[in-house]
Amino acid sequence: MEKKSLAQQTAEGLYARIVAEGRPGPGEKLPNELELSQELGVSRTTLREAIRSLVTQGVLEVRRGKGTFVSEQVGEIEDFGFGGLERVKGQLRDLFELRSIFEPQAARLACLRATEEELSDILEKGAAVEDCIRAGQDRVEADGAFHAAIVRATHNEFMVRLLPLIHRAVYTAVGTGEHGERLAADTLRDHALLLEFFQRRDGAGAGHAMAIHMRHAMDEMGLEQPEDG
Repeated sequence: MEKKSLAQQTAEGLYARIVAEGRPGPGEKLPNELELSQELGVSRTTLREAIRSLVTQGVLEVRRGKGTFVSEQVGEIEDFGFGGLERVKGQLRDLFELRSIFEPQAARLACLRATEEELSDILEKGAAVEDCIRAGQDRVEADGAFHAAIVRATHNEFMVRLLPLIHRAVYTAVGTGEHGERLAADTLRDHALLLEFFQRRDGAGAGHAMAIHMRHAMDEMGLEQPEDG
């Protein structure tokens, strides 16, 4: 059997405590990161990975500006499936397939439609992702914010409605920690190319760069696409 990482063990323990003991219960907020990491006897980095895993599974949910809460529907999850990695991988593949369809077009439209302020925001958030990677820091929030800034700059209401799926895909991909260094290296290279096209307002180039970024991410995570037909 494959040995479970400390983050996986922490996620299992936290999940068991939520479900079996009701600490905390549905809809309730998790203790702050420092307090919870000390209570569980793990580092804050390990705790963050465990929490991202539980967010991906729908056990926890992050409310921006408020914290992390236990899902109201946590009791309806019959098979949490820490062993069901193929199911998680299948969900991640589907999320990235969706991203690979609409995010290249979102990048193209954003290049053409972004205001000067929105373009500056995209470039700043792209730089923030690079800073996180080079400093070895958690980049989940920065990466999600970067892609969200691009989608918002499309001024397309329905693309914007897909932002929660982008955040979920980013949390899952970056949060697993399984492909960290290679995925980070690809992200640095891909984002640099993408930002170059944004600076030029080259919509076609940005679309191609985003498509390459999605392809690299899927390849690195082993998310092979099923054959058509």
